[in-house]
Amino acid sequence: MGEFETGQRVFSLLMTVAAPIRRVSRFTIGLFFGLVAMVGSLLVTDYGISWDEPTDHRNGLVSVRYVADLVAPAWAARQPVLQGLPPFESNLDNDHGVLFEMPLALLHVLQPGLDLGTFYQLRHFGVFLVTLGSLWFLFRLAVLRFRDERLGLLVVALFLASPRFFAESFYNGKDLVFLALFTTGTYTLARLLARPTLGRAALHGLATAAAIDVRILGLLLVPATFVLLAVPGPSERLTALFRRLIRVAACYAGVTLVATIAGWPYLWEHPLQHFLLAGRHMSHFPWVGQVLYLGELYWANGLPWHYAPVWIGLTTPGAYLLAAAVGLAAISYRLLSRPLPFLRTLSGRLDVLLIGWLVAPLLLVMVLHSVLYDGWRHLYFVYPALLLLAVRGGLALHRAAQPLPRWRSLARVAAVVAVLEVLVTVGRMVRMHPFEHVYFNYLTPAQAERLFERDYWGLSFRQGLEWLVRQRPTGTIPVDVSHLPLLENNKLLLSAADRQRLTLDPPAAGRYFITAHRIVGHRSLSQLYADSLGQEVFAIRADGARILTIFWRQQGQPLAQPVPHNQGK
Repeated sequence: MGEFETGQRVFSLLMTVAAPIRRVSRFTIGLFFGLVAMVGSLLVTDYGISWDEPTDHRNGLVSVRYVADLVAPAWAARQPVLQGLPPFESNLDNDHGVLFEMPLALLHVLQPGLDLGTFYQLRHFGVFLVTLGSLWFLFRLAVLRFRDERLGLLVVALFLASPRFFAESFYNGKDLVFLALFTTGTYTLARLLARPTLGRAALHGLATAAAIDVRILGLLLVPATFVLLAVPGPSERLTALFRRLIRVAACYAGVTLVATIAGWPYLWEHPLQHFLLAGRHMSHFPWVGQVLYLGELYWANGLPWHYAPVWIGLTTPGAYLLAAAVGLAAISYRLLSRPLPFLRTLSGRLDVLLIGWLVAPLLLVMVLHSVLYDGWRHLYFVYPALLLLAVRGGLALHRAAQPLPRWRSLARVAAVVAVLEVLVTVGRMVRMHPFEHVYFNYLTPAQAERLFERDYWGLSFRQGLEWLVRQRPTGTIPVDVSHLPLLENNKLLLSAADRQRLTLDPPAAGRYFITAHRIVGHRSLSQLYADSLGQEVFAIRADGARILTIFWRQQGQPLAQPVPHNQGK
């Protein structure tokens, strides 16, 4: 055992010896993340309630009830929030991970008088806190790879300057929470590769289990861990490698298995059978709606292979994409030139990890013909890899240009252009707030309206309802809507009195019709805008693209002067 420990220490030393980390003062780092936390806390209440949030919350409540019935049935029977829920066995969404939803559901159970609108804003704050925590791990991962805390802060800044991700960090409890936990798991894997101890293996197992318990795609961390651990370090003998693999990998696998089952009540009975069912459900999710893509309607289970790459290309700032492509090319060149020496270094392993993180999930959904909808949100968790590759590409350009004066000038011009695009993007985010989630990089507003759905989360319903109750400050307000859940969700953010004044009354002679322009439930967009809907009186535009419209109809008495459109947002 002493020989193994000595070999492990030598291996760890060889793996971690690198250029000293370029430091940033603790004050600067604390100030940076403190400002992010402060700005986020100020903005978190600006967003509406998204389409899926009540369903996700119900799944959390069903799981809380299931656990409570096992450990404290008498207590569970006395909790008003837990009454009237579907039985755990018949809940359709049991195979969705509830690690994030259960603590929030328990909070609601313990505070039964909590207003639902307040609860969902607390939920938004929870999503933001989880995302903020993952940004710290993204920072540490970047520092581990680039040995420069300045570049770590740059990667986090690029994430914050990504409009869709910034907005969804406040309300998307599925995709952004999974992104956060997958990023955390990738960081713990990087630490394990740097120094493969049993403690780090156990910690990485917990992080992997947490990712799986939110979305089963967290399972991708498992083969990545085993493959990268199997690469021998510099001068490491095969016997030492084998011993290390047996101990470290076994510890990791055991912790991952136990923690995954413990954190996912669906797996408590028949773990293997239910896990396989969840995997099959994930790869072929039974959503039968239609998707507006490039101006055409497609069934979600029959999308063309380029659906995800096109969405990524149109919703990511162009400078990030170009820099990431350079980073991908630079790593591929080094890997193909001298594969084994490259892989035996920690930086080489981490570079390969970044490529796999970005490319493997994309290939997986293409090969499996997975059901996708609402843009590329199901693949959001690859975005940190894209940003890290972008910084890797910027470094590669900088180093390649150093020996050549002319290339140095071109590199400086490219850097200035990239900085300008980031600044323009941030300016657009400020102008679009709180609708940054409908950002397209280079599409005109007319192209965005014609080719793609925009506010598929339905968040703009909040601002539409707020306008409506200001426009009609007293009395009943009869309304009709394109999608009832969007009305019911966002009514919760109004006062109790205003909620009561809004009544669903489609045939009323004087009523408002509200639509967020989503195609779901309609064979064509023209169904949403028949002449019988009435006269347009209010619209919300995000960066010029229309995302919500309110029509008004009063038989025999049209509006003499329509209310001006909301052009500011």
